[in-house]
Amino acid sequence: MKFGEKLKILRRKKGLTQEQVAQAIGISSRAYGSYEQSGKYPRIRERYTKLAEVLDCEPAYLMSEDEEFISEAASQYGSRGKQQAERLVAELSGMFAGGDLSEHDKDAVMAALQRAYFDCKLDNKKYARKKHPGE
Repeated sequence: MKFGEKLKILRRKKGLTQEQVAQAIGISSRAYGSYEQSGKYPRIRERYTKLAEVLDCEPAYLMSEDEEFISEAASQYGSRGKQQAERLVAELSGMFAGGDLSEHDKDAVMAALQRAYFDCKLDNKKYARKKHPGE
């Protein structure tokens, strides 16, 4: 689900208008509308936090285009894997904010980096020292 779709669904669940959300986070209603309708992203990272507070969700949910990656990392590597995946997604989303990449290219980069994450985890697991009982 895309960023704008998430905003629209969360905003409607809270019974808020675009103008109310925009006012609550300190931007124009036109700027907020561009998030929902034009696929634009906040250029300022703190705006994700403000949006999350107003819409009652986690900032990582808004910042990621693919929650499946975070869920899969959590199921395979526990809470540490989930934290690493959330951090990776947040940093990548911030990197894309305000950029010139098309949505297709952003998705391709994100997918490639997610595959690289799991490949690295698998390689690290192969070479990690195994603990023996009593150590």
